[in-house]
Amino acid sequence: MSMDAVHPRVLGYLGRALSLELTAVQQYMTQASLVGLWGDEASAERFREETVEEMQHAERIVQHMLQLGVAPAASQLQPVTHAPDLVGLLEQNADLEQQLVDHYDEATRFCRVINDDANGAFFQALLEDEQHHSSDLEAWLQQLGGRRRRGYARYGASPATRRDPRARASF
Repeated sequence: MSMDAVHPRVLGYLGRALSLELTAVQQYMTQASLVGLWGDEASAERFREETVEEMQHAERIVQHMLQLGVAPAASQLQPVTHAPDLVGLLEQNADLEQQLVDHYDEATRFCRVINDDANGAFFQALLEDEQHHSSDLEAWLQQLGGRRRRGYARYGASPATRRDPRARASF
């Protein structure tokens, strides 16, 4: 399929997807190093695994774009977010994963509307992967006591995270 045969909006979805995936790579890689500095090697390893998975998604997008005759280019990476503890990092990662889920869901639905089955299937596969990542992050958060109320982190860690050194460490 050539670029001329691809709807411009689908090309936009692909470019945005590449930006989001590379943002996730950057974020997970940074967080792996950060929690490693905190002494939490188990969490660092999990973040490294997520880095690899997101890099594989980015590679799939690049390959797909090349097959369509498009020069891959990430339009804008979001800055790495940070938090004073593991729960805060996971909450931010869950938000980033939700952006990916929402993006792939929208792209999949759009492809259905324009009867672009090939690109729709491509976005659907990525959607399913990201839904799985999102579920894994939520399960990890639940193991640590669940999400905090919005805004709570501004006032410091909860009493539970102050008692558990694995759940909190300073930047």
